Amino acid sequence: MDSKQIEREASDWLARQDSGRWGAADDRAFATWQEQSTAHRIAVIRLKTVWRRAERLQALGAGIPRGQIPAPKTWGFSPAAERDPFRPAIAPHLGATPHSPRRVRLLAALAATVAVLAFGAGTVGYLRFHDPNAYRSQIGAIEIVSLADGSKVTLNTNSAIHVALSDVERRIDLTEGEAFFEVAKDPRRPFVVSAGGRLIVAVGTKFSVFRRAQDTRVVVTEGRVKVEDLHGSAPSGPATDLPAGSIARAGSAGVLVNHATVAEAETYMSWRSGYISLHDTKLAVAVAEFNRYNTKQLVIADPAIAELQIGGNLRAQNVEAFVRVLEEGFPVRAHEEGDRIILRAK
Repeated sequence: MDSKQIEREASDWLARQDSGRWGAADDRAFATWQEQSTAHRIAVIRLKTVWRRAERLQALGAGIPRGQIPAPKTWGFSPAAERDPFRPAIAPHLGATPHSPRRVRLLAALAATVAVLAFGAGTVGYLRFHDPNAYRSQIGAIEIVSLADGSKVTLNTNSAIHVALSDVERRIDLTEGEAFFEVAKDPRRPFVVSAGGRLIVAVGTKFSVFRRAQDTRVVVTEGRVKVEDLHGSAPSGPATDLPAGSIARAGSAGVLVNHATVAEAETYMSWRSGYISLHDTKLAVAVAEFNRYNTKQLVIADPAIAELQIGGNLRAQNVEAFVRVLEEGFPVRAHEEGDRIILRAK
């Protein structure tokens, strides 16, 4: 089930819970639904959190004297905050009372709108160097590079490429990070991406390449590509063919391929919309992902929590929201130390 469907179901549960027609059987059914997946639990926490924050944002424009507006750092979401004195002034502006079904059904749309605005505000132009064919994105930025052949490259956070287009080949060196390629068809000139000692060859297709320390991940969402070992400057050995839906990891053990659906492969590209998509992911891996997008770094100080499994879609640059999800839904406590957020077991 995709994240949008999960959020719709979570919204329906919360709407029913606030409708006044809720009993013990509903409590048990809701608990069972949340226990089915960490993604379910996180969707509920996220929707509740978005609504509370929206209420506080509405309070800022509700005619409240400036001296009575709480400072941003005090916008905590503790149980006490639910009894916040600004609540009566908020509902009329949203067209919903605190307990109406419409209140909760607004959540998904509100979350999406906030996400789009936040994502757009955080994006800056890619960096050009003295070499006019070199491009680099900054930390937290998602950037699009249009190539002269009509192809398009989307750079993920802190990524770098070098472009070389000739009459016989279109060559992209992914020197760092991750990129999504939308390749213009040109059978006379193959489109070749070099990354981590591998060549990824295409003609007209869509795929992503993520260059990591231990391996290189290739995800194909349209067409076909082939992965070849690179020795020196020339390919060597048999090529691995990857049709649409393939998720491949090329490392020291060779190329390991998972043949999934295109929809499943697309979830690996959620970063293009500013999200990190987690699927029963270990906390240690999730933390590493968030650290790619943020200058404020998460640190796991207690190995006991590193194996916790996290699921759901979360804003890549909103590390504070991720920490709130951990503290509210998992046995994790956090505190800041300068530019680090330290995570420990409760």
